[in-house]
Amino acid sequence: MQGTFEDGVVRVGGDARQRFYDARGYGRPLSGNRIELAPVEAAHLLFRGDLDAVVDGDDRLDFRSFLVATDAALAFVVYKDLRDRGFYLSPARDGWVDHPDGADFVVFPRGSGPEDDAVAYRLRVAGERESIPAASLGDVTLAVVDEEGELTYLETARPDAAGEADGGERYDPPTGLDAALLADRAVVWEPPEALHDRGFYGQRLLGRNAETGPLQLSLVEAAYLARRGTLDLAEPHVVERGRAVEGERFDRRLRAYAALRAAGSVPKSGFKFGADFRTYDAFTTVEEMDHSARLIRVVAPDHTFLPRDLSLDVRLAGGVRKRMVFALTDVNEGIDWLSVARLTP
Repeated sequence: MQGTFEDGVVRVGGDARQRFYDARGYGRPLSGNRIELAPVEAAHLLFRGDLDAVVDGDDRLDFRSFLVATDAALAFVVYKDLRDRGFYLSPARDGWVDHPDGADFVVFPRGSGPEDDAVAYRLRVAGERESIPAASLGDVTLAVVDEEGELTYLETARPDAAGEADGGERYDPPTGLDAALLADRAVVWEPPEALHDRGFYGQRLLGRNAETGPLQLSLVEAAYLARRGTLDLAEPHVVERGRAVEGERFDRRLRAYAALRAAGSVPKSGFKFGADFRTYDAFTTVEEMDHSARLIRVVAPDHTFLPRDLSLDVRLAGGVRKRMVFALTDVNEGIDWLSVARLTP
């Protein structure tokens, strides 16, 4: 059996509908028993020997020559891997599937196919050196093919800022605390114990074993507390210092910090993990605090990812049992939260 390549698809007659579409979910049906296949589907059937050749004008193409002619190597690697795992999948084309935008394949749950009203993943294929706009992620799964053909699947989603945060009773700090700016931080000289123990602000200036004494705050914490009147520092003065230390990025980090606090999470420095913040979602006191749940990296809305860097962030977060979340933050607008995690289909 052979197909004909024209208009970007491969059309196959004979009993193709029964053999390929009805039985195994390839292509989409045409009139009679004919079907049309996307190039990657035809390549897979050529590889399996279910198609003998694809005719393109005067050329009769086998698997090797067809794959070269269509430049479908990356898509083929992903398609074959998922077929080998027991999934049916359809190319995300207009007229083939609903809402194809942003995806290369629609993957159906195991045991389901194109005729079933269920979708397991909306999949986008990317090479390891491809630039991927952050704004294009959130409702797709990335299938990253590295230079040796190895596959990494990354699930992306759009959570809210709180995640599973359950901070219990909110701590309301006092006002007018004596504080000073010192280089890239602020110090509260005589803080109430609850500011750290229940509000989870700052760290003891005298070390982690100190139970009392001054608190050192990050400039983000200080700006947030100054805005609330907790410190006897003017918020514009703290923000000015923050901008002097890290530029306009300070404003975006402050916006993300405030949103996390408002959602019930406690953000703390994520420096040890190469992130902006780590967040705690369940707590009562510092002594009873659970492990942090997420790592937060603040990026601009027009940020683009390289899959290699994205994989590094996700690997690190997974290695310390955390979820990687990106805060797509504009200085004057809202925040879009993007969660990314490794996936084994």
